[in-house]
Amino acid sequence: MSKNTGASRFRKVDVDEFDENKYVEDVDETPTGTGPNEQEVNSLLQQGENVEALKRVLSNPPTGGKNQAEKDQAGRLVLRVLLTFKKSEVDKGIKALDSQQLDLLMKYIYRGFANPADDSSSSALLIWHEKAYAVGGLGSIVRVLTDRKTV
Repeated sequence: MSKNTGASRFRKVDVDEFDENKYVEDVDETPTGTGPNEQEVNSLLQQGENVEALKRVLSNPPTGGKNQAEKDQAGRLVLRVLLTFKKSEVDKGIKALDSQQLDLLMKYIYRGFANPADDSSSSALLIWHEKAYAVGGLGSIVRVLTDRKTV
């Protein structure tokens, strides 16, 4: 026979706390950058220094923040820089980037796929994606798709 202990501690456990359908993931939304300097990037593009402009536009991304207008402006600027490259110069631009910049470039490429400006931008983004995938591999794509901080 069971013994009545009078313990009621088990009644204080909130069972709904462990329900899968009510799980809310903690997201760190601290901004990590204010966006690229548009005047600096424009002057580099006018001088024909596309590779340096690509590095600068990827140097201070507005990831993690909630200011969508700032993210949109940075996205348009990155797309404009990518479209200034000729098809033969894309490899040179990709090889000049380190792994973090390459992952950030992949984020912008996927953002461009989600919101295409026109048909020519989609074809240019496909070329950039092919070249970035060749250097960064599948790991770059996985890091981009699983990262919480968006551009």
